[in-house]
Amino acid sequence: MMHIHSFTFNPFQENTYVLSDDTGQCIIVDPGCYTTEEKKELDDYILSSNLKPVKLVLTHGHIDHILGNNHVAGKYGLSPEIHAADAPMLKSAVVLGEMWGIRVEPSPEPSALLNEGDEIRFGNTALSILFTPGHSPGSVCLYQEKEKVVIGGDVLFYESIGRTDLPGGDHATLIRSIRNKLFVLADDVKVFSGHGPATTVGYEKKNNPFLQG
Repeated sequence: MMHIHSFTFNPFQENTYVLSDDTGQCIIVDPGCYTTEEKKELDDYILSSNLKPVKLVLTHGHIDHILGNNHVAGKYGLSPEIHAADAPMLKSAVVLGEMWGIRVEPSPEPSALLNEGDEIRFGNTALSILFTPGHSPGSVCLYQEKEKVVIGGDVLFYESIGRTDLPGGDHATLIRSIRNKLFVLADDVKVFSGHGPATTVGYEKKNNPFLQG
């Protein structure tokens, strides 16, 4: 069984996830930990749960989702895995952070590039990569079919969708990604988003104002 633990980090109120299973292995998804206290919160959870991080996975490359990359790399010896279309954002993060008034530690280079249909494996668990561009050119979601769970990054939110006004964003592309990759899943699939509360595919089909008609 897969266990999901979420944290809300940094000034952007970003959701970081630690996914683990009964083997004790885990992956860290979108480490947004920014302050010393936030980094300690992440580390304390991993230590107290007796977990072993084996992968650092990014749903996309925006700075609020990668602020903890340097910390995770130093603490656990992991380099990020990201889609190739978003990999350049790791190099530009420091400069972009200055534009936002946020000090960003340089991110390690990716150790692997993610593609549609790839699998992220840890312990006895495998998640499929869904390529879902629109919020960013290389946004991906992580889908666990048996558990009916999607780790969705900033693609789909509770009654909302990811913003598309940042460089590389495209509204029409995002809508297609949601309809063709997420809305084809079962209604009871739970979506853990990059900001805000979790939701379900079925609820968003019926209630999301950006996706009606």
